Amino acid sequence: MRSCFVHHTMLDRALALRNQHWIPQSRNPCYTCPGWQHPGPIQVDSVAMKARFDNVYVLDVVSDDHPGIVAAVTTAVESLGGNIDACSQTVLGGFFTLIMIVSTPNPVEPDGLAEQVRQSGTSNSQFQVLAREALPPENLAPPEKCDRFVITAFGKDQPGIVRRFSQYLAGRDINIVDLYGDRRGDEFVLIGQLEVPTHWDIRMLQTDLEHMGEELGFAVKLQHENVFVATNQLRLTYSTSSEGV
Repeated sequence: MRSCFVHHTMLDRALALRNQHWIPQSRNPCYTCPGWQHPGPIQVDSVAMKARFDNVYVLDVVSDDHPGIVAAVTTAVESLGGNIDACSQTVLGGFFTLIMIVSTPNPVEPDGLAEQVRQSGTSNSQFQVLAREALPPENLAPPEKCDRFVITAFGKDQPGIVRRFSQYLAGRDINIVDLYGDRRGDEFVLIGQLEVPTHWDIRMLQTDLEHMGEELGFAVKLQHENVFVATNQLRLTYSTSSEGV
């Protein structure tokens, strides 16, 4: 549930950034300040997801967006006796995309699973489907201990923004687990949920990212996920209470 909340908080934050309502506040922790203290480890995802059945698959569906896609896909999965253990879905540029973790009581060929879902589409809207066997839970854990952080970047759109930031993160083995970007007018907002190996000096990362942002004309902030969630919960509560006055 926390991961879902963080994802939606990221989207809400992105909307605020996009609408130019984001104003960095001095009360937010600054990793370059001597008094900054690590907010503690993230407990989310400390236990690997447990599928209902032993035969586990990753299912990816892309289609032009219209009502009824989720219903069609889930009906196809259910027809195989399958269970949906986790899912994530979004619409971007008029295209629907869905990724699911599906488990079945009996083994099925990934191609057969994909075809079953593909046939649930209509002649006017065919599904592009990819299915593969899921990785064992022990292969899903990061190779070393990590903390969750959220990066936010906002500024004038230009080619190379996502590449510059992602290359920097990749060069330090920082994994991007969720990413949202949106361009409106001349402005671009980028928000990413990161897994940062604990051996990194967060002050150094923050400084590097700020310098990169200055070169690109972007405001950049790196926050521990606990801080990001708490800060935005407070802002959401304040905003809601203010509207009721």
